[in-house]
Amino acid sequence: MQGKQKTTESYRSGDRAEPEALSGADSIAYTKPDGKETLYDGLIEAVLSEKNLGEAFRQVVANHGAPGSDGMTVEQLPAWFERNRTVLTDKIRKGTYKPLPVRRKEIPKPNGGVRNLGIPSVFDRVLQQAVAQVLVPIYEPTFSESSYGFRPGRSAQDAILQAKTYFEEGYGTVVDLDLEKFFDTLNQDILMNILRERIADKSLLRLIKSFLRSGVVMPDGIVRQTREGSPQGGPLSPLLSNIYLDKFDKLLESRGLRFCRYADDCMIFVRSQRSGERVRESVTRFLEGKLRLKVNQEKTVVGRADTVRFLGFRFYRSREVGITVHFSSLERFRKKIREITKRNRGRRLDLILGELKTYERGWLGYFAIGLANYRARDIDSWIRRRIRQYIFKQWKTPKNRVKNLKALAPAW
Repeated sequence: MQGKQKTTESYRSGDRAEPEALSGADSIAYTKPDGKETLYDGLIEAVLSEKNLGEAFRQVVANHGAPGSDGMTVEQLPAWFERNRTVLTDKIRKGTYKPLPVRRKEIPKPNGGVRNLGIPSVFDRVLQQAVAQVLVPIYEPTFSESSYGFRPGRSAQDAILQAKTYFEEGYGTVVDLDLEKFFDTLNQDILMNILRERIADKSLLRLIKSFLRSGVVMPDGIVRQTREGSPQGGPLSPLLSNIYLDKFDKLLESRGLRFCRYADDCMIFVRSQRSGERVRESVTRFLEGKLRLKVNQEKTVVGRADTVRFLGFRFYRSREVGITVHFSSLERFRKKIREITKRNRGRRLDLILGELKTYERGWLGYFAIGLANYRARDIDSWIRRRIRQYIFKQWKTPKNRVKNLKALAPAW
C-alpha cells in the first residue's frame, strides 16, 4: 500500500474543539492504489485510548440518558467499568465483545404512528460515543455541503436558509422525498461494505456490526433479532445514517442537483414540474435499487416550494421569499401548551411555570427564524391568558378569588 502515515487529524464543532481522537494512537492511514480513497487501520486503539474513552464518558454523563435493557444508570457506570475494564477492552480488541440488546421505546409521531427508539446500555452508549469520536474526523470532511442533520456546526435552521436561497434563485419546484422507516430498514450489509471502503481495522468493523446486530428488547420483554436497520437512540446511529446516505448525496451532486438533506428528510430543488417528475423517478430507482431503501410514493411529492412542509417550516412568496412556521407545527405547540396549563392538573404554579418555560424556550429557539414579531407577541399573549386562567382556577372558590384579586390591586 502507498502513502502510509500516522493520522493526527483534529476536528472542530463550531468554536468548540472536539477530541483529537486519532492523535497519538497507533492509527495508520493508507492511500489506496487508485489514489481516490484513504484506508484507515489500527483504529480500535484510538477508540480505547484513555483520552477518547474519557471524553466519551463525559458526553454520556452530560446527556443524563435513561438506563438500557440492563437497568444500569449513568451514576453506576464508573465503578462497574473500573471493575471490568481489562476484560471488556480485551474482548473488544479480539472482536468477541457482544453489546446488550437495546431497549425499545416507542415515541408517538405528531401525524400518527410511532418512532421506534433503541436505548443501548449505558456502557454501550459510551463505547458507541468513543467509536463515533474516531470516525467523525475521517468522514466529516468528505460529507456533502448539502447535508445538515447530526453534523457539527450545522442545524435545521441552516438547511431551511439554504432551501430559501434555492427558492429565491428560481428553483421553485421541489421533490419532497419520503423514505419509509429509514432507520428501521437500512441495509446492514450495504452499510458494512461502505465502511470497508475507508476502514481496514477488522476489530472496529466487527464492533460496529455487533452494535447493529445486538437485538432489541420489546416492551413486552421479548428479545428480537435485528438483521436490518440502525436503531435510533444510540450515539453512533446518526453518523452511520449519514455515511449510508452520503452515497445518495454524491449521486445528486454528480448530477448538479440542488438539494437539502437533514437525516432522512430531503428536498431536491428544480425549475419545473416536468424536471421534478424525472428526478423523482431516477432517485427512486437509485434508492430502492442501490441502497435497498423504500421510497414512500404516496408521501413523495413534486410540487411548488411554497406548498410543502420542511423540518416544521414552510415557505411563502410575496415580494420576496419568506420563512414561517408551518400550520401543523403551530397547532402542536398550542396543543402542548394546553396540556401543560390544563386547569385540572392540580400542580403547584411554580412547577407549571418551570415546565412551561423549558418547553417554550426550546420551541422558540428552534422556530425563531420563522416567527414574525407580531406572531411572537400573539403567542406570548395567548400563553399569558392560559396562565391567568390556571391561576384563577387554583383559587377555586369565589370568595378566594375576590380576596386574591383585592390583594393584587394597587393601594390608593
